[in-house]
Amino acid sequence: MGLLALGTALDWPDAKKNAQQVREWGIKQLLEIWNKAKGKERDAMLWGDEVEYLVVTYTQDDPKVRLSLRQAEILTALAASPELAEGGGGVPDLQHDHGADAAATNADEPAAKRRCVASNGPGASNGASAAGSAKPTLPVFHPEFGRFMLEATPGKPWGIDFRELLGVEPDMKLRRRIAKDHMRPDEYPITLTTFPRIGCPGDFTAPHYPPSGPRLRSQFVPDEIANPHIRFPTLAANIRWRRGRKVQVNVPVFHDRNTPIPWKDPTVNRDLHLWPEDEDVRTGGAAPDDFIHMDAMAFGMGSCCLQITFQAKNITEGRKMYDQLSPLGPIMLALTAATPIYKGFLAATDVRWNQISRAVDDRTPEELGEKPLKNDRWRIPKSRYASNSTYISTDPRLRPEYMDPNLVVDEDIKAQLLEGGMDDLLATHFAHLFIRDPIVIFQEDLEELDLNKTDHFENLQSTNWQHMRFKPPPADNSIGWRVEFRPMEIQVTDFENAAFSVFMVLVTRAILSFDLNFYIPITRVDENMERAHAVDAVLKERFYFRRNPFPARRARGLNGEGDTSSRPGSRPGSRAPSRAPSRPATPVGAVEDEYTEMTVDEIINGCHDGFPGLIPIVESYLDSVNVDVQTRCELDTYLRLISQRASGKLATAARWIRDLVDAHPSYKHDSVIGEDIQKDLIGAVIAVGERELSGQGFAGLDVPDLNRLLGSFRGGCGGGDGINQ
Repeated sequence: MGLLALGTALDWPDAKKNAQQVREWGIKQLLEIWNKAKGKERDAMLWGDEVEYLVVTYTQDDPKVRLSLRQAEILTALAASPELAEGGGGVPDLQHDHGADAAATNADEPAAKRRCVASNGPGASNGASAAGSAKPTLPVFHPEFGRFMLEATPGKPWGIDFRELLGVEPDMKLRRRIAKDHMRPDEYPITLTTFPRIGCPGDFTAPHYPPSGPRLRSQFVPDEIANPHIRFPTLAANIRWRRGRKVQVNVPVFHDRNTPIPWKDPTVNRDLHLWPEDEDVRTGGAAPDDFIHMDAMAFGMGSCCLQITFQAKNITEGRKMYDQLSPLGPIMLALTAATPIYKGFLAATDVRWNQISRAVDDRTPEELGEKPLKNDRWRIPKSRYASNSTYISTDPRLRPEYMDPNLVVDEDIKAQLLEGGMDDLLATHFAHLFIRDPIVIFQEDLEELDLNKTDHFENLQSTNWQHMRFKPPPADNSIGWRVEFRPMEIQVTDFENAAFSVFMVLVTRAILSFDLNFYIPITRVDENMERAHAVDAVLKERFYFRRNPFPARRARGLNGEGDTSSRPGSRPGSRAPSRAPSRPATPVGAVEDEYTEMTVDEIINGCHDGFPGLIPIVESYLDSVNVDVQTRCELDTYLRLISQRASGKLATAARWIRDLVDAHPSYKHDSVIGEDIQKDLIGAVIAVGERELSGQGFAGLDVPDLNRLLGSFRGGCGGGDGINQ
C-alpha cells in the first residue's frame, strides 16, 4: 500500500532489544531538525482540520447495521479517481511511494497528519471556494487503524484570510460527498465517535469474522477489524506483549432504573481458554462489576475525532500556542461530548478520551506501580495516550509552580539535548516523551542512521498521543513548527465540525493578538480532563480555569473592573485592545489565587464580575480586525452554536443520543442498546447527513429531538432553513 509498505516489523522481544538504538537515533535526528529549524520563520499562520468517519452498511430492509470493513477497496477507488487526482486530492498513501521515511507514521495518523498543514506555505491555502475565485483543491483521504474508518483532510492548508474560514464547512461537505460517491449504495460515511454495538455478540461487521485472533486475542472483536497492513496488527500485538496482558478498557456502566446492581457485563465469557490472557477475566480482575469490559486496541483507536493543526510563524509562537491551548483541551472535550455508548451499553461517561488511553496503554505492572521496580526504570503515572505533562513556552509568565513536580524524564536524553544546544524546557519535554519504548520497529530501518530523515524521532514522537502535540518541521525543513489540538470529539454534522474548527482558529488568533494567558498548574489540567468525562459535564461539572487571561497593562479594562465600557460576560469593550508588551512581567503572588473553578458556560460565555468568556474575547478580536459584514455574520452563526451548547440551550451529541435511547420504544431502561435502537440512531445520523448535503435544511425531517441538537441552525448566516423554520 505505497506508504505503508515499509518492511519487516519486529515482534516485541526483538523490538525491545532494539528500542534503545531507536531512541538514540531519534534524538540525533531531533537535534538535526532543531539546528536546521530553530531560526525558521513563516509569514502566515496556516492550519488544517482532520475529520474521521465510520463507514457503515445500512438498508431499510435489514434490521442490522454493520461496520463495513472495505476501507482498502474504498481508498483504492478514491485513488483511482482521475478527477480527484487532477484537483489536487486523492489518497497519497496509495498514489506515492514515500519509502522508508514513512516510518514516522503512527497508527492513528497513518499518512500525513503532518501534511494537512504541511504543503506549500503562504498563498497556497485552500480558500478559493470561499472567495469564489477559482476551483478549490479537492480533499485528501487516508487510512485509519480500523478497517471501518476513513480520514479526510483539505487538499491544502487553510490560510489567514477570514473568508477562508467560510470555506471549511463546504469543504467538509465535499469530503463526505466524495467519500460516499466511492462507496456502495448501502455504505455511508458517518461522523459518530464510536459504533454503538462494536464488540457485541453476533455479526457487527460486513463481512463477518468470528472474534479473536493471534494479534488482538480479543473475546469480542476479530483481528480482521484492524487495517491489515503489518504496522497496525504489530502495534496492537506489541502493546499487549509489552504490558504482559491484554489491554483493559473498563468503562463504568450507566445505572438506569432497571439496571441490575451490581451489574456484571453479560458479554464476558469467563470460561474462555483460547489464549493465556483469557485467565485475566477469571483471576486477574480484568472485568470488574459495574464496568463495561473491553479488551482490544480497536475499542480505542476505532474511535473518530476532530483534530486541528496550526502552523506557527516560528518556534517561539508555536511553543506559546502549545501552552496556551493546553488548558482549553478539557473544556473543548466536555463541550464536544459525543460518546455515551460502548459495546452495546450506556456508559456513565460521555467522552472517548480515557477509553483510548486504556486501549493503547503499554505500561508494565512495574511501571503502573503494581509491582516493585526490578526490570523497568520508572513508575509512569500516565498512559502514552494522555493529557499533556509539560509546558514548553519561553514566556516569562510560565511559573515553575505550573509544572508537574513528579514529571518522569530520561535524564541521559535530556543531557544530550542540552549539550546539543536545546533549552531546558524543550529538552525536558522531549526527554519526557522519550521515556517510552518504540512499539513498531522495522528491521530495515535499523541498518543505517539517516540524518536527512525523521523516522526514528517520529517513531516515538507520534506514538505519544497527548491532547496537544508540538510538531517540529520535517527533515527537509519545508514547512514550519506546528501544534496539534487533539481532544475534540467528532460531531454529527459538518456544520458542527466546521463551527468547532473555526472557533479554535479564532481563539488561537485572539491568544496571539491579545497576548492572552491561560496558564494553570498542569496537574489541574489533568484533573479537568477527568472531570470532562462525566455525564453532562458541560452543565454539571466545574473546571479549573484562569480568572484573568489578560496582560497586566490591559487587565483592568478588559476584565470589567473600573471600565464602564466593558461588562463581564459580554463583548469586552467596543474598542480594539492594544497589543500587550512582547515581554510581560513575571507574575507574583500565590498561584492558587490565579485560577478558580468555573462551569463551561462561564468559560465560554463569561460570568458577571468574573471571567469575560472565550466567545466575548473572540468577538472583541473580530471587532479589532477588518472583517466584512457577511463573513462576520457567518462566523457569528458558529459562535452562537457553541455559545448555546455551553449554556445548555442546545444539547451535546452525547445528551442527544442518550435522550434518543431513553425515548425509544424498545429501550427497557436497563442500559442495553439493542439492534433496533442502534439502527434507529444510525438511521437518524444518516438522514441528518444526507439532508445536510442536499442543502435543503432540516425542516420536516423525522429525527427525534433534532432541534435540541441543532436548534434552528443550518449553517448559513442567521440560521435560515433550520429545523424550526
